[in-house]
Amino acid sequence: MPAIETHPPAGCGLLVAGALVCGLGFWPVFWPVPAAAQDEAPLSAIDWLSQSVTTPASAAAPSALRGPLDEPPVADGGALPEPVATSTLDGPSPDSVGLIPSAVSGLPHKLWGAGLTVEIAERLTSEQVETLPALRQLFLTLLLAELEAPADSGGRGDLLLARIDKLLALGALEQAAALIDAAGATTPQMFRRSFDVALLTGAEDRACEAMRSSPNLAPTIQARIFCLARSGDWDAAALTLRSAEALKEIDANQAHLLARFLDPDLFEGEAPPPPPKPVTPLDWKMFEAIGEPLSTNGLPLAFSYAELGPQSGWKAQIEAAERLTRGGTIPPNVILGLYTEREAAASGGVWDRVIAFQNFDAALASGDAARIAAALPPVWARMQEVELEVPFALLYGKPLGALSLTGDAARIAFRVALLAPQYETFARSRTPADLTEAFLIAIAKGEVHGVTAPDSLGRAIASAFTAPVASTEAKALIDGNRTGEAILVAIENIGRGVQGDLRGVSEGLSLLRLVGLEDVARRTALELMTLERRG
Repeated sequence: MPAIETHPPAGCGLLVAGALVCGLGFWPVFWPVPAAAQDEAPLSAIDWLSQSVTTPASAAAPSALRGPLDEPPVADGGALPEPVATSTLDGPSPDSVGLIPSAVSGLPHKLWGAGLTVEIAERLTSEQVETLPALRQLFLTLLLAELEAPADSGGRGDLLLARIDKLLALGALEQAAALIDAAGATTPQMFRRSFDVALLTGAEDRACEAMRSSPNLAPTIQARIFCLARSGDWDAAALTLRSAEALKEIDANQAHLLARFLDPDLFEGEAPPPPPKPVTPLDWKMFEAIGEPLSTNGLPLAFSYAELGPQSGWKAQIEAAERLTRGGTIPPNVILGLYTEREAAASGGVWDRVIAFQNFDAALASGDAARIAAALPPVWARMQEVELEVPFALLYGKPLGALSLTGDAARIAFRVALLAPQYETFARSRTPADLTEAFLIAIAKGEVHGVTAPDSLGRAIASAFTAPVASTEAKALIDGNRTGEAILVAIENIGRGVQGDLRGVSEGLSLLRLVGLEDVARRTALELMTLERRG
């Protein structure tokens, strides 16, 4: 199986798994959903979704993976037999929908093989991808790839919903929106996610119009009032609110927030209502509308998108973009544009990063090697502070790799180049300055035999390239035709390795190489050696 290519050519649009997708059209695809499937709770959910549409009254038991959803269970289902695996015989399955075809992702179309939907979804939703950028890109690729649905999917779209929820949890709103568009937001569960993505990306009018044009969707009181006000029908919105209060269909705090949203002048000088727990995108939008915007610090990462727009201050925009860029869900060009938008307003914290970035960007544009050498160490230190080394390398690795620098600047420039897509090219033209550089070059070239590792982490990495042996669990999954789940185990193993379990590093990298993900294995190994991510 060929390695995953995560950096397609320029001239592309949506950021998908750390790269910009080229030539992929997104189209609405609608599947007939069986009535029974519509009544079932999804396999995963996130607790901050807005109550924008009502869920079916007959919703069954809560998710086996993520706890209760919107409705309390009628029974615990303990006496029920194990479900029989079923699959639709005609038409595509929603679970096979993706944005990256196999020819681009490098993943086999039958990656999930004999795996069961509930077990795959559980691994996806529980995966913690918080360390190495290469692994985050691989994980995003798994979430977004066009893959054959598991044999027991039954056309319900449970795995699709789990993938969308994980994208939302990772802050990958544009990717989640594209996946929803490709599948078609034809059910209440899918529409709720589409509605919240629209709220957080500033497309609330479009979301309200979609709600109005879909008579099969029953909007909740909060969403109905919000959308009536957005359309300019303030009288109808106020009447709906008064009726809901009289019928006790909403609680006092929600009624207070909606009343202020409809007529903030009536409450001038009064303290705003306390933020609910959890804060939903609809709550966030209304707090913003009444002039009491809630900080997205401490909120789920997806809320950072709401602060990327011009309605937020420059500092808030930068900090939100840093969080999303660190997660690999927006292109590095976004943070480049924000860092260089204007002169820093002060010093310290984010402003030190802005100053260092602007100094380096100007130095590189000048072509003056001495000026570049002076500006590179400070900006690299600032990028390390916020773990943006790889996005920095995606922006500047290629030009830095072509420069002839000396001293500390040369050492940093080489490491930046090794984090760029052209890492192997730069490694082959480099004369190592020390033992560590010799080992980094060997990893980049995939030629580790006979090269001395500089430390214990290096030795763990080297064993994966000289005598790869996957973990017992991963090997059992591969033998059982469950390669996708084995890859998820490898990501988890390497994550443990970052925290000190060097055996996990060896086993995880070994698995990636054994299933043909050589490029991912090399980039992960280079990041392990280059980035300060050790527990």
